[in-house]
Amino acid sequence: MTDTIRITVPVRLKRRGCRKLILFPEGHVPTTPRQDNTLIQALAKAWHWQRMLEHGRYASLEAFAEKQRINKSYAARILRLNLLAPDIRETILDGRQPKGLKLADLLPPFPAEWERQREKFGFVASEKE
Repeated sequence: MTDTIRITVPVRLKRRGCRKLILFPEGHVPTTPRQDNTLIQALAKAWHWQRMLEHGRYASLEAFAEKQRINKSYAARILRLNLLAPDIRETILDGRQPKGLKLADLLPPFPAEWERQREKFGFVASEKE
């Protein structure tokens, strides 16, 4: 005769784009970081696009957007991600960003001051500064 053990964990499922996320109960923090590929890809695009512009591959943002067949406004918003505090970018790349942070949260204009960015997006201040 086999004994059965049933374990119940109260979780909620939330849709994010085409994916489903598991939301853990209050007070429970997952042990492994969760990298958000959308955020990481946006940071990579921002860095890559900035390098192309800085190296003179395109004469202007307009020329870049036209050649890449993207909206100039979208390109400007992605490029603005290069102005995020270095520790914020590092935290996102490590998958330790605040729970629920989405790319849509980072695209509208945000403060230039790094401390205000940390407050706005829910990051803990870095002791390295």
